[in-house]
Amino acid sequence: MSEWWRDAVIYQIYPKSFKDSNADGYGDLAGISEKLPEIASLGVDGIWLSPFYPSPQKDSGYDVSDYYDVDPIFGTVDDFTEMVQKAHELNLKVLLDLVPNHTSSAHPWFQNALNSKPGSDAREMYLFAEGRGENGELPPNNWQSMFGGPAWTRVSEPDGSPGQWYCHLFDSSQPDLNWRNPEVVSEFQKIMRFWFDLGADGFRVDQPHALIKAIDFPDHPYVEQAGSGFIEGEVDPPMWFQPEVHEILRQLRQTADEAGEKVLCGEGYVLPLSKMAMWVRPDELHQNFNFRFLDAHWVESIIKETIDESLDAFAKVGSQSTWTLNNHDVVRSVSRFGTDYSRPTQSDGIGPNDVQPNNKLGGEIAIGAALLMLALPGNCYLYQGEEIGLPDHTAIPDSERQDPTFFRTEGLRVGRDGARAPIPWESDSPNFGFSKAMKTWLPQPANYGDYARAGNKTLAVYQAALLLRKKHKLGQGELRWLGDDLFGFENSGVRIYHNFDDADKPMPAGEILISSLGSTDLLKPNETVWLVG
Repeated sequence: MSEWWRDAVIYQIYPKSFKDSNADGYGDLAGISEKLPEIASLGVDGIWLSPFYPSPQKDSGYDVSDYYDVDPIFGTVDDFTEMVQKAHELNLKVLLDLVPNHTSSAHPWFQNALNSKPGSDAREMYLFAEGRGENGELPPNNWQSMFGGPAWTRVSEPDGSPGQWYCHLFDSSQPDLNWRNPEVVSEFQKIMRFWFDLGADGFRVDQPHALIKAIDFPDHPYVEQAGSGFIEGEVDPPMWFQPEVHEILRQLRQTADEAGEKVLCGEGYVLPLSKMAMWVRPDELHQNFNFRFLDAHWVESIIKETIDESLDAFAKVGSQSTWTLNNHDVVRSVSRFGTDYSRPTQSDGIGPNDVQPNNKLGGEIAIGAALLMLALPGNCYLYQGEEIGLPDHTAIPDSERQDPTFFRTEGLRVGRDGARAPIPWESDSPNFGFSKAMKTWLPQPANYGDYARAGNKTLAVYQAALLLRKKHKLGQGELRWLGDDLFGFENSGVRIYHNFDDADKPMPAGEILISSLGSTDLLKPNETVWLVG
């Protein structure tokens, strides 16, 4: 087995916002096929597609109503197989998004549960519980939804009487499945095999750390401090990190292994990294996003600490770190690094009433950070638009917002729409080449034309860095810290330096392979350089 994933660079495609082929305002699978050569020319090893399954689109496809088909807004199963064939011809692996924690409330499984009695087999597919209070009028516990508000909704029983409550760690349209039920495990193994048979090379697994909830649904012990989340170092909340999850992951891994050289990448938000490493042991997930690195403020001491912690933790279980700076759930690195990190979480987004980012500064830091990341041992994920230095759309009007976070918090949190705006392809075309529609599903800001691909300097840096990364086998290498005054490390004969200071620094000696800002004599603030010799 080649274990191709250990040093691979995967490019995330958010289908709704990638390329619209039929002028309906939504990106689609045919649009992806059209643009695959441009992605291949970037130098990545594969693509990961966010969900394109049939869905009411209450949460942009993460509310799945049918795991065995393609939503009409994205095309057909034939469009999918054609896209996979083209990707494989371009030597690109194709990863899909597996959404196992919850379904859409429109899924037949849940509709069957609603129309069945408490305790029935249909209800055992989900997490139903009796309410508290004299007449069950209060939620079963104090759990909070990640999108705001309580994590429980009461149903009306088939006879019309007030009934049980169902758990939804996200929107009320996304009921959580009961992974203690072997039938749920079996169903998802079938789903995986279906898409493997159609050519998929693996899955990114959504929210794997939530699959098992503590028996009897005890209260979150520090909900006032953590809300729907957790506090590192405190006891694990009853909805996250339950030890029985590992057996579930082993069963999913076995399904992947039986299908050949397939890969499972977890979205497990697990900290500290010594705990996250337990999720990528040889018989569990192949990868898990390193959120410690993504969340790190771009501060020298934090970055060094994070890299050390990462390499140590994953090496102990024979795995590798999965580095990333961006995805569809967080503020893009350009906008993130151009602000002061004042938001409670990076997924809260930046709205028109917030202090606006300095995208010039953020862009310089972001390309330097990317060049540093691509030089690290392990594998990496990039997010569409990252390679052209794209910032968030930070001025989306309330009337145009789509994220359930915005609605469940009554606008207190603007949500993640800013990172999901359709990406530009051309500077002088309608909707910057994304679509010929009169209106796109999310609006684009007027300045997106400035980031079009033709002549884009950030794109040129990414292409050159990915080529050099392969040539010098940096993903397969070992890191050794350098003792210079600058932040620096050596990997596979290449020396990498980053200037975290506010002033120029003398350029270290050696032949410059690439620099994030193009300097030759001095290393500018926020600049990264790769050297040999």
